[in-house]
Amino acid sequence: MTTAPLTPGPAPGLIPGVDAIVYGGDYNPEQWPEEVWQEDVRMMREAGVNLVNVGIFSWALLEPEEGVYTFEWLDRVLDLLHGAGIRVGLATPTAAPPAWLLHRYPGIRPETEEGHVLSGASRQTLCPSSPEYARAAARITEQIARRYAGHPAVAMWHVHNEYGGADAACYCAASAEAFRVWLRDRYGDVDTLNSAWGTSFWGQTYGAWEHVEPPRLAPTPASPALRLDFLRFCNDAHLECYRRERDIVRRHTPGIPVTTNFMIVNCKWIDYWSWAREVDFVANDHYLQAEEEDNHVELAMAADVTRGVAGGRPWVLMEHSTSAVNWQPRNIAKQPGQMRRNSLTHLARGADGVMFFQWRASRSGAEKFHSAMVPHNGRRSRIWGEVVGLGRELADLDCLRGSTVRADTALVWDWQSWWAMELEYRPNADHSYLERFRAYYTWLWRTHRTVDVVPPDADLSGYAMVVVPSLYLTMQDTADNLTRYAESGGTVVVSYFSGVVGTNDEVHPGGYPGPLRELLGLEIDEFLPLRAGEAVRVDNGVSGRVWAERVVPGSAECVLSYTDGPAAGEPAVTRNTVGAGQAWYVSTGLDPEGLRAVLDELAPPPVLEGLPEGVEAVRRVSRGANAGEAPGSGASFLIVVNHNAREAEVPASGVDCVSGERVEGTLRVPAGGVRVLRESIRAAGR
Repeated sequence: MTTAPLTPGPAPGLIPGVDAIVYGGDYNPEQWPEEVWQEDVRMMREAGVNLVNVGIFSWALLEPEEGVYTFEWLDRVLDLLHGAGIRVGLATPTAAPPAWLLHRYPGIRPETEEGHVLSGASRQTLCPSSPEYARAAARITEQIARRYAGHPAVAMWHVHNEYGGADAACYCAASAEAFRVWLRDRYGDVDTLNSAWGTSFWGQTYGAWEHVEPPRLAPTPASPALRLDFLRFCNDAHLECYRRERDIVRRHTPGIPVTTNFMIVNCKWIDYWSWAREVDFVANDHYLQAEEEDNHVELAMAADVTRGVAGGRPWVLMEHSTSAVNWQPRNIAKQPGQMRRNSLTHLARGADGVMFFQWRASRSGAEKFHSAMVPHNGRRSRIWGEVVGLGRELADLDCLRGSTVRADTALVWDWQSWWAMELEYRPNADHSYLERFRAYYTWLWRTHRTVDVVPPDADLSGYAMVVVPSLYLTMQDTADNLTRYAESGGTVVVSYFSGVVGTNDEVHPGGYPGPLRELLGLEIDEFLPLRAGEAVRVDNGVSGRVWAERVVPGSAECVLSYTDGPAAGEPAVTRNTVGAGQAWYVSTGLDPEGLRAVLDELAPPPVLEGLPEGVEAVRRVSRGANAGEAPGSGASFLIVVNHNAREAEVPASGVDCVSGERVEGTLRVPAGGVRVLRESIRAAGR
């Protein structure tokens, strides 16, 4: 007997019942009369929307006074959406405490470092450590979860909104007490805390737990160890709020995924490595920096960091904009085709969902000039036409769903090192964590390398090169991880001001670069920060800014030297042989082109040879779960994005996933366009 070969369909979606690339946005029907809802649903179906997030800021409507609930309007919304086949990400509305709650329990209001209690005239007016807030948030979450546990429209839970987005820290009395409890759990006793924080400096030794205060405004900067631990505490306080609500909805709906929307790259104060394991899938909000030249590079970087936080698994772009973003200094509109290009770039870099804030543009409130899927002029607008077009194209690109991005280079990223490096009294106020990371990322982007972003303790064995752009706070286990990788044949590149301090911002014994000394084969005798606007030259003609160092090689060899400046004649770039591999050190702030001149030959080959400037290409691969492939055979998809004002020609072969056109040897990508090619095995080099 013979049987037909198996031809599996697309991989299972991240969200049950959404067996397609997720497409939609935040839906706020409470802002509109009910007759508009019917039109909304008709337009959603026209645009190909399959998921909307509902109820994010609706606490005041759902619980207009304490213990009184009015769910009937939300019942009607969910029934309407379900009848149209549109799934719902149901929110817990706890990012917007209602006015009655803040009036009755003023302790919920957050307090600033200066001691100012903040007004309740906006969203996210809350102290994450407030017991009154915790009780009220748990109560409304319990009511919503119980009521909608069996509703067929609910496909996922959207807990809260953008934790830490307004301000991660609260300095009130409730936060102070919660901080002391956190410290007791961490250190056990006050003597251990004093030792860890080095409180003998400036006479800051504590004699009892009640003496410890948050780092409120003081005559001079607070202890950096206190500041750093307080930031860790604030991260954990928000995470505890998330866990509380997540656990409630999971108890009522154990089979429905739960997540919250991150703000990766743009939110400094949340350590998303610690959050990633707490969500069922990673969702991120990203808004293009409209005034920035080459802002598409920052967009790609944010998508790659998000994929890193997701552990390489597919993720969802929960919010971005169809056009202008009104909270930026200038409400610059996206040009025709730019929204599609932005959306498909996120898709290229691992997203399995593209969503927007918001569905229909608001007529009132702080974000009424923020773009939306349905602008104020509705169907007549250019944006609406592009929204419908994108929805149709995403349906054709369902073959990408479940596939993953292939990368040969890793960039190490660490939020806590970022926190520590940018506290007060650092050697140079111009040295920025993001600036160094972006410089190295931009070098790799411009030379057409795809990167994975990884935590310091990641498994590095699969990468040809690992770059450490800025790791001021470095532990011995991180240094050991990098050393093992290099010994096995890998190439490590480390930038300046790395390996300087340990967990509590204490300088490592023996001098700089601390636990990285053996890996790099050198010592740093002295930091030599530069004056504002000053540059130093390196003997291959490139220049560095912000920083220089007096490098003393041990086993490392000098590759390039300074030709002027405070370290003239001394090493600027070094290389150390480590087992079967090598470790490079760059002691100044080279720009992306300078890094390209120095390090380009070290990097693995680009995604494609011969790619023009301003064109990015990313490869997503599946393992036989997509696109009707036979089990185990897999598929390779090449996504090419052309940011230039002229057509680009790219060496590639395969079948266009949207048009069905067969491409042999040369793929033509229109000016400002995107093409997705299902590659032949030979073309993909597999």
